Amino acid sequence: MTRFIVILSIIYIVLAIYGFQAFRTLFKSPVVHVGYVVAYLAVWSYLVFKLVTYVPGSAMRGGTAIAGGVFFSFFLLALFLGFFLLLEDVVRLSVYGFNKISGVSDESATSFPSRRKFVSTIGLGLAALPFGALLYGMYKGKYNYQVLRYELEFDDLPEAFDGYQITQISDVHSGSFDNAKKVSYGVDLVNQQKSDVILFTGDIVNDRCDELRPWADTFSKLEAKDGVFSVLGNHDYGDYTQWPSKEAKAKNLEDLKQLQRQIGFDLLLDEHRYLERGGQRIALLGVENWGRGRFKKAGDLQKAKEGIAKDDFKILMSHDPSHWEDEVIQDDYHFHLTLSGHTHGMQFGVEIPGLIKWSPVKWRYKYWAGVYRELGQYINVNRGFGFIGYPGRFGIWPEISVITLKRKGLT
Repeated sequence: MTRFIVILSIIYIVLAIYGFQAFRTLFKSPVVHVGYVVAYLAVWSYLVFKLVTYVPGSAMRGGTAIAGGVFFSFFLLALFLGFFLLLEDVVRLSVYGFNKISGVSDESATSFPSRRKFVSTIGLGLAALPFGALLYGMYKGKYNYQVLRYELEFDDLPEAFDGYQITQISDVHSGSFDNAKKVSYGVDLVNQQKSDVILFTGDIVNDRCDELRPWADTFSKLEAKDGVFSVLGNHDYGDYTQWPSKEAKAKNLEDLKQLQRQIGFDLLLDEHRYLERGGQRIALLGVENWGRGRFKKAGDLQKAKEGIAKDDFKILMSHDPSHWEDEVIQDDYHFHLTLSGHTHGMQFGVEIPGLIKWSPVKWRYKYWAGVYRELGQYINVNRGFGFIGYPGRFGIWPEISVITLKRKGLT
C-alpha cells in the first residue's frame, strides 16, 4: 500500500504542477493560483489520509470512496490539461528548434515561444467537462433512478401471459449506499410499477453479508403479485476481500443466501420455478454467477433446466451477459428472454435515445446495456440499481427495467 501511495502521489503532483501552467497563462490573479494549489493539496492529503487509515478487506465506501472519486476527478482534470500543454510544448520546441537550425536572425524568432492563451483555454474547457461530470455524478447522479420500459413480442408466449409485466433490478451493491432516503425512494419506485413479478439479477452486496443488514428492511418492502426472485452475482461470493479462513468466507455466503430469503427473495441457485396464470405457465430459471475470463463460473445451466421441456416459454436470470453470449444462445434449448446486469454501463457514458449510446465498457462487453436480440432470443442488460468503485454515475443512470411480454397477433 505504501509503494502504491508514493507512486500515485508522484504522478498526481507532477500532473498538477504541469497543469498549473494553463492556469498561470489564463489567470494572472495570485488568488486563483493559490486556490489551485490549495485545492490539489487538500484533495491529495484527504485521499492519502483515507488510504493510510483504510482497513484491508473492508468495503471502499463512505469517505474513502468519496475521497477516491474526488481525487480521480482532479487527476483527470490535470491529465487533460497536461495532454494539451504537452502538445503545445512539442509545437513550441519544434518551432524553436527549426528557427535555430535555419539561422533566423530575428531575436524574437529565436527566443523560446511563450504559451498561447487560446491553447490553455481549449485545454481547460475540455478538461472541465469530464471533471464537472464526475463531480455531478457523485453529488446527484448515483441516485438518479430511471424507469426504462421495453415491450417484447414473442410468437409462442402463452396467451394468458400477454401483457405480463416484469420489473428487473440488478447490482444493488448495498455496501456502497450512503443515503437511506434516496434508496427508499428507489425501492418505492420499483413497487410503483405494480409489475406481476420482480426479478433481481445479482450483486446485492460488494463483498460481505453485513453490508445488506442495514438495508434489509428497505428491500424487504419489494413486492409483486407473483413474488420477488433473485440470483447471485460475482460480488456476492466474497471473492474480492480478505477472509480469516475459508470457513469464514463460506459462512458469509450462506448467511447472505439466508438473509435474501428472510427479506422475501426466492433465491434461485441453478434451479427453476414455474409462473402460472389462467391454466398456463412459463418457466423462470436462475443460475449462479457465470462470467467470462477471471470471473467465477459457478452457474450450471444444464442443472437449472432439468425438468423443463424444450417447448416451455423460458425466462433466464443470469448475472453476467457474457454467459448469454458464450453459452445460453448456443444451448439446444431456446431461452426466450435472459435478464442480466454486471456491467453497470461503467457508470459513465453518453446516452441520447435514438442518437447515441456509448460507454467505455463497450470495449469489454458486446452486450452492455439495454435489450439485444440474437438467434431469436432476447437479453436485457440492466445498468444497475447501485454503484461500486466510483461513488457516482453520469450519463449511465441507475436503472429500473420494466419489461412487458406480448404475444404476436393478439391485440
